[in-house]
Amino acid sequence: MKTCRNNGFNLIELMVAVAIVGILAAVAIPSYSSHVIRGARAAAQTELLNLASLQEKIYLNSNSYASSVTTGYTGSATGGLGNTSGTISNGKYAVSFTGTPGQTYLLKAVPLTGIQQTGDGCLTIQENGLRLWYQNNDTCSGTTTSW
Repeated sequence: MKTCRNNGFNLIELMVAVAIVGILAAVAIPSYSSHVIRGARAAAQTELLNLASLQEKIYLNSNSYASSVTTGYTGSATGGLGNTSGTISNGKYAVSFTGTPGQTYLLKAVPLTGIQQTGDGCLTIQENGLRLWYQNNDTCSGTTTSW
């Protein structure tokens, strides 16, 4: 009597493998997305700190803060901070300036709409060093967390 052995997978083994891959993907994809969002937020924080540093340099030179983010950097209050695009280098946040021209500043990084960063929250930094994250609120209002 001859026995016939099939080499390969049967349907049950294939379904088990697909189920395992599905479970791994269900855990890994949200974790990866969260990591990407946190990384982009950290990049925005770094860039806001760099812009605040430029503001302080300008203040030392001119005894006044620059009032524009997008105007070219000249080292004086009549110029700007040199961010001509008005966005963070990774393109996920828009940067803006508010405050009393020359005396105070508030730099904001607001997530651009229609991308993965939307809804993560607005980041701000002020002339007194106060750094706030409006967690899950892109309008820069409501509950804050220091970053």
